[in-house]
Amino acid sequence: MLTIQTPEAVMFWFLAPLSVVAALGMLLVKKAVHSALLLAWVMITLAIFYIAQDALFLGIVQIVVYTGAVMMLFLFILMLVGVDASDSLTETIPGLRPIAITAALGFGGLLVSLIGRAKLGHDAYGLTAANSEGNVQGLAQLLFSTYVWPFEVVSSLLITAALGAMVLAHHQRAVPRATQREQAIARFRGASLGSAAGLPNPGVFARHNAVDVPALLPDGSAAPNSISATLKARGDMLDSTQFELGEVDNTVTEEK
Repeated sequence: MLTIQTPEAVMFWFLAPLSVVAALGMLLVKKAVHSALLLAWVMITLAIFYIAQDALFLGIVQIVVYTGAVMMLFLFILMLVGVDASDSLTETIPGLRPIAITAALGFGGLLVSLIGRAKLGHDAYGLTAANSEGNVQGLAQLLFSTYVWPFEVVSSLLITAALGAMVLAHHQRAVPRATQREQAIARFRGASLGSAAGLPNPGVFARHNAVDVPALLPDGSAAPNSISATLKARGDMLDSTQFELGEVDNTVTEEK
């Protein structure tokens, strides 16, 4: 009969509830960056469980591949999307949420049945016999002999899923992308020449070159977008009326 050591039991009852809470929080939080951090915690706790159960190879792979490589991909995408971006909770495909809940319940029932079949009716075998020649050696012996065909089938399914995801995520443009020449022509044919040259840096074409003064466009109007949003929020943005070209011309005329 397999006996559980006291340190292993204490570790399980301490980390398992935290892992379940993190998994639930990963599904309930709104921001993707919080979900990614919770997912990283779940992966690390799984690796600790693997190592505690003498599955050293799975524990190291869990840390190196999933927690290291896959989480870095997640964080890279989050940096591109934005840390403060929140996912929309509005369903774009009607009826998708009930289908997802049904599939999750079915998958959970399948896992429960598999675990029950492995556990009910006999005691746990443990890994003493499997690791008699080494954990990696025993895993390789089973993977490339008894389970080589399921391994190849699962590999084919993963490759097919990756290709299908890329095909479904591919977006075909309905309108050709505008060339640089077409964009330049559109800017100069707009309602105002102020947008022809783009947004200048703060203080350009003005009598003041501080960063808290809006830049002036070629037509003499102010460009509020040239001021940092932080300065606007703090109320440190100066009024550029006194520095605009029209106001300067009027002042010079009055002096004459």
